[in-house]
Amino acid sequence: MKNPLPKHNWLERLSTLLLREPEDREQLTELLHSAFKHDLLDSDALSMIEGVMQVSEMQASDIMVPRSQMDVIDISETPDKFVPLMIETAHSRFPVIENSKDNVIGILLAKDLLRYYAEGEEFNAREILRPVVFIPESKRLNVLLKDFRSNRNHIAIVVDEYGGVAGLVTIEDVLEQIVGDIEDEYDYDESVDNIVQEPSGHYRVKAITEIVDFNEIFGTEFSNEDYDTVGGLVLNKFGRLPKRGESVVMGSLKFIVLRADSRRLHTVLVEESK
Repeated sequence: MKNPLPKHNWLERLSTLLLREPEDREQLTELLHSAFKHDLLDSDALSMIEGVMQVSEMQASDIMVPRSQMDVIDISETPDKFVPLMIETAHSRFPVIENSKDNVIGILLAKDLLRYYAEGEEFNAREILRPVVFIPESKRLNVLLKDFRSNRNHIAIVVDEYGGVAGLVTIEDVLEQIVGDIEDEYDYDESVDNIVQEPSGHYRVKAITEIVDFNEIFGTEFSNEDYDTVGGLVLNKFGRLPKRGESVVMGSLKFIVLRADSRRLHTVLVEESK
């Protein structure tokens, strides 16, 4: 007796669906969403595919950490000065400057400090600096990701047309554009409200929610003179770009960061402050 024909895997079924040969990116996106609705793709796969498509159209300037937010080490500093910064930020790589952020002379890897602490050698930062890679603001992210992989370099300094430092980009920043949405539930219904109540009674709020709408639902009186959105309000309270899990209290409400990347705040959880 012959074995039954194997079921087509999801890739084969997707290929069959795409035989219509989309004529542009919009039609391709429609086909991918159709595949999702027919259970040929799960939400994570669809998110990643769309992320890859998006990356091919983005430039370094779109995702870079701005110069003002760069965590740097001055070559004149001793370990007792900059190690606390390393611990606080938990970065693995730091641009090293000399006098000015426009003069980046190398990259210091946190792991390169281990042997100096372990062996008690005299510290000389210049001897352990890694070469710095400079890229233009217009560098395409798909090309940058390829360069990161081939050169085994995970950080690049972005410069403007005048040669000044505009910011920095890491390989994690690029990959975040592809897989960043996987941490959250992926919902393709664009009609979903910006404010959603969780079963726990707390509220999940998108950072793009207008302050006026937020005030109406929560009965608050936050001003929208300086900021239009909840994201702007929260960022102003922090005074910096917060990380996932950080929280801040404003009035009677506590705002917990659910999702934020290197450039912007996406979602917060709102609950009564205790």
